[in-house]
Amino acid sequence: GCAVLGNSAALVVGEVDQIRLQYGIFRIHQEVEPEKGSENAVITVPADLSAEERGRIQETAKKIYKALGCRGLARVDMFLQDNGRIVLNEVNTLPGFTSYSRYPRMMAA
Repeated sequence: GCAVLGNSAALVVGEVDQIRLQYGIFRIHQEVEPEKGSENAVITVPADLSAEERGRIQETAKKIYKALGCRGLARVDMFLQDNGRIVLNEVNTLPGFTSYSRYPRMMAA
């Protein structure tokens, strides 16, 4: 995923994050103590990717944000396929701001 902040031309992007699942689906909000992480996932910020791949993801996030007419802030979640293709998963126009939320962590990195 990638955090985006701003309006129109003046966009700021955070670092790209990466979720690696050990099994099942990503379910941080269903954990008993989500601030301690998820038992089935590891979140890495910045993502364990090359600078080029992270840059491509950041640019793609900005394009999606602009194309959808987003304003203020959003978290753009994507998948990076093995062949290098970036696929949109979802856009969160009201991302979380809890102690375990991804958006603040991406912006702080």
